[in-house]
Amino acid sequence: MSATKTRLLALLGAGALALAASLTSHFEGRVDHTYRDPVGILTSCVGHTGPELRMGQTFSAAQCDAQLYADLLKHADALNCIKRPLSDGQKAAFLSFAFNVGNARFCDSGIVRKANAGDLPGACAELGRWVYAGGRQLPGLVQRRAAERAACEGRPIPTLTNRSHPDGQHP
Repeated sequence: MSATKTRLLALLGAGALALAASLTSHFEGRVDHTYRDPVGILTSCVGHTGPELRMGQTFSAAQCDAQLYADLLKHADALNCIKRPLSDGQKAAFLSFAFNVGNARFCDSGIVRKANAGDLPGACAELGRWVYAGGRQLPGLVQRRAAERAACEGRPIPTLTNRSHPDGQHP
């Protein structure tokens, strides 16, 4: 087991990590090369973005797995913005959300304000407001937020069709 995955297990616990990795992988999709996401950001593997990416790069499954856990660890820091105890489902939902929108936007969100005020049901409900990218509502974000909210509320996650890339697009 990698040191990164071991650190994630220590931070989140096995249940939250498994659920967060599953949610993130499902909605980000897995693509073994660089592509531009729906709003034009250069992306690879499982939703990885960064200045080191260049068009035309390809990645192995092992490289994509390692990058996913490194990215989850980076975004797990955002959970420190919430000062209340969280369930595994809440940790997974908020980590998937922070992975998608970034740590700064997560920490500045109504989700964190509501959670810190003790309104965890309200924090979970707030996820449903974040379904826009580039000024337009995206069906993939609607589905992702519904799944994150279900996990956050401790409900079964809606069954979704398996797809290799978000919004059915295949770069």
